[in-house]
Amino acid sequence: MMRIAMTEEIPEREARAFDTDDGRTIFITQRDGAYYAYNNLCPHLQTELEFLENQFLDQDGEYIQCSTHGALFLVETGECISGPCLGQSLEKVTINVHSDGGIYLTEE
Repeated sequence: MMRIAMTEEIPEREARAFDTDDGRTIFITQRDGAYYAYNNLCPHLQTELEFLENQFLDQDGEYIQCSTHGALFLVETGECISGPCLGQSLEKVTINVHSDGGIYLTEE
């Protein structure tokens, strides 16, 4: 397992991008003390989701939002609920949060 971040790096209702050893960019967001991670690719055009660094969520911090076409995704599942990729989902990345506060990538 590879430690990708510490929990204090990801405030509630915010998201942060991280590069992995295999060349991917993922982002992690926190909602109600739970952490969710996804590959930084919109299923519609395979573009990165954020226009500005670490801007993965909508203005209210309620949904993940693609800056290219405004698609909205549920934080907990990655499912697209609005936009041209309706019914598709972001690709989930498996992580584990350890008692040391580290967030670790799990081998898939």
